[in-house]
Amino acid sequence: MADPVVVARGPSQRARRARKRPGAGRPTREQARQRHDELLDTALDHFLDRGYEQATIDAIAASVGMTKRTVYARYPDKAALFRASVQRAIEQLIVPHATLAALESGDLEATLTAVARSRVAQVMTPAGLKLQRIINTESYRFPEIFTMSYEQGTRPVIEFLAALLRRETDAGRLSATDPVMAATVFMSMVVGGPVRMIVSGQRLPSRQIEARLAFAVQLFLDGARARRVELRPREVRS
Repeated sequence: MADPVVVARGPSQRARRARKRPGAGRPTREQARQRHDELLDTALDHFLDRGYEQATIDAIAASVGMTKRTVYARYPDKAALFRASVQRAIEQLIVPHATLAALESGDLEATLTAVARSRVAQVMTPAGLKLQRIINTESYRFPEIFTMSYEQGTRPVIEFLAALLRRETDAGRLSATDPVMAATVFMSMVVGGPVRMIVSGQRLPSRQIEARLAFAVQLFLDGARARRVELRPREVRS
């Protein structure tokens, strides 16, 4: 049986960041990078909690113990800080190609299920939920963040799946004449449903997620498998 999808829990992100803050003196390059990451993580929290309009540079800077002037030295306005905070969230969730390749087992159904399970588990992490919710609430104002997330996070998965479906079609086991379209439909059909439910706040038990994934993968394959065409005997004219 597949490993259940679980949400990792532990100390709050803000508590972890507080323990890592450097003391007095000139920070090292690594400490400066950590402080910048803390700024972006905190900014994303503010944009989620208060919405873009109500979030302020003053409040964000105060939350990380920075001056507003320090924040403006990096980002000229709130919009630039918002885009940077979303970009960091996207980068945290990018799956390397090697990780995707490791999911390929030689069994098509098992591989597709593993990819779908990985994507759903990713969304169930705190970082994944934040990213999906900020895209849902603010992409009307910043349509580029949807494009950013798709190009960096979703497209590589679709390309991996398309290559897999293309190989299966060339081998005669599938009939995916447009592998990219087929991979896109797979992501929407198999992954999209559970993700929408999770992001909306519904708690799905692991067994229910597994059952939904198994059903959707099987349904996708039933529609994509190659079929033999039975030739009817020609009618003999009298």
